[in-house]
Amino acid sequence: MKKQVLAATLAGVLTVGMVGSVTTVSAEEADKTYTIGICQLVQHVALDAATQGFKDAVTEALGDAVTFDEQNAQGDSNTCSTIINSFVSNNVDLILANATPALQAAAAGTNEIPILGTSVTEYGVALEISDFDGTVGGNISGTSDLAPLEDQAAMLQELFPDAKNVGLLYCSAEANSQYQVDTVKAALEELGYTCEYYAFSDSNDLSSVATTAASESDVIYVPTDNTVASNTEIINNICLPAEVPVSAGEEGLCAGCGVATLSISYYDLGKATGEMAVRILKDGEDISTMPIEYAPNFTKEYNADICEQLGVEIPDDYVAIETEEAAE
Repeated sequence: MKKQVLAATLAGVLTVGMVGSVTTVSAEEADKTYTIGICQLVQHVALDAATQGFKDAVTEALGDAVTFDEQNAQGDSNTCSTIINSFVSNNVDLILANATPALQAAAAGTNEIPILGTSVTEYGVALEISDFDGTVGGNISGTSDLAPLEDQAAMLQELFPDAKNVGLLYCSAEANSQYQVDTVKAALEELGYTCEYYAFSDSNDLSSVATTAASESDVIYVPTDNTVASNTEIINNICLPAEVPVSAGEEGLCAGCGVATLSISYYDLGKATGEMAVRILKDGEDISTMPIEYAPNFTKEYNADICEQLGVEIPDDYVAIETEEAAE
């Protein structure tokens, strides 16, 4: 009988101990806070939307437990490195690298802090990984804004079947832009177009290169290029008076200077990246095993104002972009 009482007493103590232990862990989890460093290359519509989507997804899951240290590099890759170094010094819990130069700076800055990229077209190209299989490994993963480039070429043919010369306008300093124009060039040449590269090194020579491209091309294609996205007004002021339509790699570009695009939602891309961050921080998922995620949906969109001015007829399956002109 004494043994039974002793056993019951011990069982009660163990039960209380276990309950107390569980309660303590839950309290620790509830009190845990996170700091996320956000390095965005430059301010423009697409990158802004991706950052906002990311923050919304993380805040929805973690609430007040997360703090964002949001920094903008103003288009300077060296500033990206400075920002990343500050994040590393402050020992943030995770880094969001928004755009390729930000990702490259983050990869060079730390191999320990989890890094998620977004608005990056091709991770193998950006990080110089040969035979890239879709998973970076180490402390890096993220989302890609790569649209089906062959489908973008087919869209250009759908809208401009009588065009002969296509100018490929892009910043030579952006590796992912080179990758895109190379792929589109091959697809367009298979469709019978003659393609010419018009590369500029930075925004200082964009105007002169765009002017040459407009004088020598029937149509201009611009990829998801950050320098172009930050300077769409320059391109529009050159191409629209010259009556040369621009086929764009994404919605923000198209809203600024294009006639049409096959685009993803950068806000949704950012949200997907934020959900990856939550799985890493809250659920303890191993970033080294997380493959790069891609946008599931692409939409044919057009700029109604520019199309009207150029007399471009748009098929019924395209959706009009809400531009400032349209809103007015």
